[in-house]
Amino acid sequence: MRQFVIDDLSPMERDNIDSYLKRTLTAGPMVGLYWFVLPPDLLSEAQQGHEDHGPFYLAVEVERSLVRFEFLVRSKSNLHCTCIAHATPMQRQFVLDFIDKMVTEEMIYS
Repeated sequence: MRQFVIDDLSPMERDNIDSYLKRTLTAGPMVGLYWFVLPPDLLSEAQQGHEDHGPFYLAVEVERSLVRFEFLVRSKSNLHCTCIAHATPMQRQFVLDFIDKMVTEEMIYS
């Protein structure tokens, strides 16, 4: 799985990240799981052609001492389709920019 992981978080850093994600992302079906919903202008051609499969999102998982940002674009309504794919370079950069902002605002030094 392609992913970006921030590990070795202190309990306070982990709580700060979890709080930030609660304020900025959509909560997933389990505690510690969030959906990073992609804006329509960042969707790939296949995803734009399958708007009825949206919204499209990437999973973010907070664990005891780490946070994991997956780079697999998922569909809210379909598990097996060509619109489910690894993030494009633009989508990946969008997530990385979000991560940079989050670690700066939450003063994460790990």
